Amino acid sequence: MRHSLGLSLLSWGMGLLLLVGMPACRPAPPTAPAEPLVPTPPAALRHPAPTPVPAPQLPSAVPAEERQRFGVGVPIGPISDYTVEQLGIGWYLDWNVRREPPRPAGIAFWQMVRLSEKGYRPDASTILAAARANPGSVWLIGNEPDVIWQDNVTPERYAGLYHELYQLIKSADPSAQVAIAGVSQPTPLRLRYLERVLAAYEGHFGAPMPVDLWNIHNFILREERDSWGVSIPPGFEEDAGILYEVDDHDRLGIFREQLIAFRRWMAERGQRDRPLVVSEYGVLMPAEYGFEPARVQAFMYGTFDLFLTLTDAELGYSADGNHLVQWWCWYSLADTMYPTGNLFDPVSRAPTALGLAWARYRPPASSD
Repeated sequence: MRHSLGLSLLSWGMGLLLLVGMPACRPAPPTAPAEPLVPTPPAALRHPAPTPVPAPQLPSAVPAEERQRFGVGVPIGPISDYTVEQLGIGWYLDWNVRREPPRPAGIAFWQMVRLSEKGYRPDASTILAAARANPGSVWLIGNEPDVIWQDNVTPERYAGLYHELYQLIKSADPSAQVAIAGVSQPTPLRLRYLERVLAAYEGHFGAPMPVDLWNIHNFILREERDSWGVSIPPGFEEDAGILYEVDDHDRLGIFREQLIAFRRWMAERGQRDRPLVVSEYGVLMPAEYGFEPARVQAFMYGTFDLFLTLTDAELGYSADGNHLVQWWCWYSLADTMYPTGNLFDPVSRAPTALGLAWARYRPPASSD
């Protein structure tokens, strides 16, 4: 849900709090600004960000061959300001294009070009320089183009921008791996967005859209116009999709079914032989809605277990033992707007309890 280096927790008034199950006795928060990603509790109920705790040096229990799958998003950087070595991560992104990205402990950096209806940023010369300096890198073309307060690009416009950027990046580095932008969540409404992208691309350029690896986000947020959540994709007339509630936000069953649904969608379109990354997911809801640290840790561990063990002989990526997902990226390393999932404190740079829990994670025996 990264927004041009920052989003804000926003409120929608007492009516919305009642809609998502907040007690009617709570005072109404202020009127919502333009980006109502999650409903925010009144100021009197807010708690500070997770408290940093001392950091023992814990060797990762994740096998080296699996470690490259684990990634983190870095909203407030650079990553070298944090002792990420103890996490045992394999890669990170920071929603930018960088010619010389920091790479502590040799971890990989994934490039991202941002989009809008007007075009893309940074400019072509910056992209070319970064591609030449970082051969073989992964390039994500856009960030949640389906969300009106993120990249906010219609499917038809996205197809044209993707074509231009794919050609540009490959001209500088034929070994680059170019990925489609991650939609916010692979619901039926968002899959229709992607279907329109593919149709527009083939209709305009006379060939199927080339995608080196597929990419999604896997949040669980409400799809309703003029409500909290991710609203309706640009270019669509519907007023609602799936009306998830706040308490659904960390339901592993929904999380799992969305992954399976997307892999099924890929297979039906002849894309099963492509790897899949979940380039952003986590817990955005504040602790005041019941998302206390133990619950967040349970969700995080549950997703790790799921990613490492979820396979399907008919839908999975055959080059990876039929695993459904090849890489994943937790939101986030440290953020001031959405601190619930912080692995480090963004001010002190010390690890949080959740960060230490990450370092202590032990994979299921079947994934060793």
